[in-house]
Amino acid sequence: MRIAVTGSIATDHLMTFPGRFADQLVADQLHTVSLSFLVDNLDVRRGGVAANICFGMGLLGTHPILVGAAGSDFDEYRAWLDRHGVDTGSVRISEVLHTARFVCTTDADHNQIGSFYTGAMSEARLIELKSVADRVGGLDLVSIGADDPEGMLRHTEECRSRGIPFAADFSQQIARMDGDEIRILLDGATYLFSNEYEKGLIESKTGWSDEEILAKVGHRVTTLGARGVRIERAGLEPIEVGCPEEEVKADPTGVGDAFRAGFLSGLAWGVGLERAAQVGCMLATLVIETVGTQEYTLRRTHFMDRFTKAYGHDAAAEVRAHLG
Repeated sequence: MRIAVTGSIATDHLMTFPGRFADQLVADQLHTVSLSFLVDNLDVRRGGVAANICFGMGLLGTHPILVGAAGSDFDEYRAWLDRHGVDTGSVRISEVLHTARFVCTTDADHNQIGSFYTGAMSEARLIELKSVADRVGGLDLVSIGADDPEGMLRHTEECRSRGIPFAADFSQQIARMDGDEIRILLDGATYLFSNEYEKGLIESKTGWSDEEILAKVGHRVTTLGARGVRIERAGLEPIEVGCPEEEVKADPTGVGDAFRAGFLSGLAWGVGLERAAQVGCMLATLVIETVGTQEYTLRRTHFMDRFTKAYGHDAAAEVRAHLG
């Protein structure tokens, strides 16, 4: 099963200031503020929702196709993804813009000052999915994640016109989209991904009830934090899957992306929805135990031991047959 994942490709530049921002701010001079902070360290992490999802799918051996836009500074990142089983042949490289990045400084009180540079991500709207499909011999599913909003709309409309099944996954972009855009992006989706808060926001912005949305999508997949995930289909009982026990809670960043990576990999393997959700929850647990979105490793024996403990021998036997 050939799955393309569209969405952002970015790097995070994270710095730590040992003092307090509040001590550097003069109340009656904020209109002319000009400050520079000497930081202790710089942590550069790979990120972006599409790249995070593809990294996890690559570790699971399902050879995802990354579709997004990056800058000429993408070479090292591309090599990293290639080494981890991701097809990066459909990433558009901008001739003038750098890869999107988030630059953030955190002080001793955990206050943050940050900026997000969109950069090459704005060129995602120029990517045609037909050229991607032609290159790889067709697409069975396109997951449309947070990206340049015009790019998300173009990919959705192209999937509809070409009859390619698609998953709607707005995540961070839902905050800036209006009801009309959200209605376009979800109508006819085979899968609709969101967390609980986003689920309510989708209903509020579209004016559609939960039942009306279920009538417009094949499957509604809602992540529930520590409680796992719920999968709903019109007229059928929901499927609910819990999370494996965590060994440590290090960093929640990227957990949702990891769930999607596992779930989509399960679909690629052809296992059922419950089993796919279990794989997603297991992978998400590995990520929450690691600082960074692509810093975890997948050791087959360790993964399967924990999967067996959480979901039983029958479930593990089915997954083990696919896990490389």
